[in-house]
Amino acid sequence: MKRTLMRWAQHLWLDADDAQRLITPEGLKRLENAVRDSEARHLGELRVCVEGGLDVPHLWRGVDARDRALDLFSQLRVWDTEHNNGVLIYLLLADRRIEVLADRGLAQLVPDSQWRALVAELSQALRDHTVEDGLLQAIDRVCELLRLHHPAASQVRRLNELPDSVVLI
Repeated sequence: MKRTLMRWAQHLWLDADDAQRLITPEGLKRLENAVRDSEARHLGELRVCVEGGLDVPHLWRGVDARDRALDLFSQLRVWDTEHNNGVLIYLLLADRRIEVLADRGLAQLVPDSQWRALVAELSQALRDHTVEDGLLQAIDRVCELLRLHHPAASQVRRLNELPDSVVLI
């Protein structure tokens, strides 16, 4: 019970303003440029989402970071790419949890151990209070995986199917 109350307090305390304070406008631009530069080197699509805390309906239903990431994966249409190789990097500040979700076109090619290692690196950045650096590093790691499994082909016209901007909630 105490743990539940503490979680509710954390989530109701943090919001989109906290996410915006954590990542400066210049940092958002750097992250957006990193996504854009990454996508120029492979056929995948990246979305980065940072959420301060969940709202009361989500908390009431017991939504955790994984559930919320799956919901946002759908809402942000990360699953809706031509090559089924979209990736969502999601950070839930209130729970200090990171989720990286890949669509089936990439997920089936990358072992779970690689995803766990990527999440561990970003988790360490969160503990070290270097969130922007951690997100940049995560973008680089995902880019490496996409370049390996879905490299940009000169004969394939590269469309930007999803926005490159960071979503702050």
